[in-house]
Amino acid sequence: MQMKSAPHLLNEDRAEYERVLEEALRNAPDRPDLAAIGQRLNAAQLRTMALNATASITGAAAAEYEHYVKIREETRASAASAVTHDSVQAPDGPAERGAGLAAVIGALAPVLAGTAAVIFLLIGYSLRMLEPVPTIARSLVSAGWFFGALAAVATLAAGIGLLVTALRNGATQVHAVETPDELPDEVARAKDAWRHALVERGILPFLQAALNDPSVDPAATAPPRPLGRIPKVGYSGPDYSSPSKGATKGQRPTFTSPDFSSPDFGGPEHQPD
Repeated sequence: MQMKSAPHLLNEDRAEYERVLEEALRNAPDRPDLAAIGQRLNAAQLRTMALNATASITGAAAAEYEHYVKIREETRASAASAVTHDSVQAPDGPAERGAGLAAVIGALAPVLAGTAAVIFLLIGYSLRMLEPVPTIARSLVSAGWFFGALAAVATLAAGIGLLVTALRNGATQVHAVETPDELPDEVARAKDAWRHALVERGILPFLQAALNDPSVDPAATAPPRPLGRIPKVGYSGPDYSSPSKGATKGQRPTFTSPDFSSPDFGGPEHQPD
């Protein structure tokens, strides 16, 4: 059952209205004034009626709802402005610039050191194959192993840095996801006030009125009876007799005309001679 739209109820609050209605119907048997549920109208019928009357029910708590929406919008605007300010100001700080430079160095150091190690080792061992062995060959091999060790250390440092960054971003992301569910105290109080007014001044009076009104019968789905023909007023037309049941095909109905009485006229008598 789709809930009909209310003029002043926002789309994001319609689900909350349905939850409040379901809770009221679930707790209705505990209230003496709603003990008649299930005798003539059951909970499903009352729920359908309440959803169709969303505008009138929510209108009973319009003041509390307007206050709740106002406080909520102000809180969201303040939070959005704070996030925008932090996102704009943070990259300009020296700490952010330092972190960016360290990330670049950490990414390039293993690559450069590893490349240098390969080059020096390749040239050094190639020179050692010559006879006599050049004196520079030993120096190139030593430099190659040095850059190889440097590449290993840089790779390990980069891995540790990535792990620390991932853990920090994961903790920040979890905090950001959980924050919207925790409403500020003022917004939570305004929401509770609206829910209470919606139940006490809107839903419960509507359910009581529906149960006490004997004319309410949502189960009656038959359409209204069609209007009859125009009644005859003061005039009787001639009677037309329809063909009898056993008449042959093509026999036309007989017409019975009204009886008219005329004066008696004696015609000339013709007697036989």
